[in-house]
Amino acid sequence: MVLRALEQKIESLFEGVFGRAFRTNVQPVELARKLAKEMDDHRTVSVSRVYVPNEYTVYLSPPDREQFASYEENLRGELQEYLSEHSRREDYALLSTPRVQFETDADLDVGEFGIATRMVQPDRRGPAAGEPESEIEPGATMIYKPKVQPTQAASPQELGVEPEVVTLTFEGAVHEVRQRRVVIGRSRDCDIQLNDANASRRHAELRQEGASYWVVDLGSTNGIEVNGKRVKRAKLHDGDTITIGSTEVTFGRDTE
Repeated sequence: MVLRALEQKIESLFEGVFGRAFRTNVQPVELARKLAKEMDDHRTVSVSRVYVPNEYTVYLSPPDREQFASYEENLRGELQEYLSEHSRREDYALLSTPRVQFETDADLDVGEFGIATRMVQPDRRGPAAGEPESEIEPGATMIYKPKVQPTQAASPQELGVEPEVVTLTFEGAVHEVRQRRVVIGRSRDCDIQLNDANASRRHAELRQEGASYWVVDLGSTNGIEVNGKRVKRAKLHDGDTITIGSTEVTFGRDTE
């Protein structure tokens, strides 16, 4: 009942004059429910407690972020309260009160949003006995997309999650990317090893930043190209070709 009351409170922030506009954009109540889902999905079981992330970054398209501008602080507070109540109801342990922050990602379309989670120790020397270590990097960003084209009749229940599949394909082999950072090169220590004498030992890195993917040259001898253009760093899109040494690597990005 408490969670339902909080959901109604979140919904009420955007009723009235602004309600119709939000029905075609990200819906605040959907943010609340997906944040709770991310909390559930990133549980860490300790000796006697179940820990969950205490920091949540929500990535929004520029139009969605702009729509929230006048209410962002109020919405942040309500979402944090919602997560606190959800953790109490499920008897989860937190290293601190939940913190929600918003970021803008131009790669997202209207109605789409991403959520990245992180477990952060409060300002003290280190974790107490039984507590998990902090995560230096946030977890992989889950991208939520409408299953149907949003209209004024669309409800939060009609909006779902479509996990992304990111791949690197070369020499006839497809490698699925499951990490936020993937090092590519000739060394056995690389996440993706190339059998290419023209590739440096640690040649390039694929990085997930928010809802975007970038390829970055790690100071290689021969450099990298994206779609035939020499670059030091480039944002990637589905189907882009990365040339590393003499090897052409195809970047793929799709939903399951």
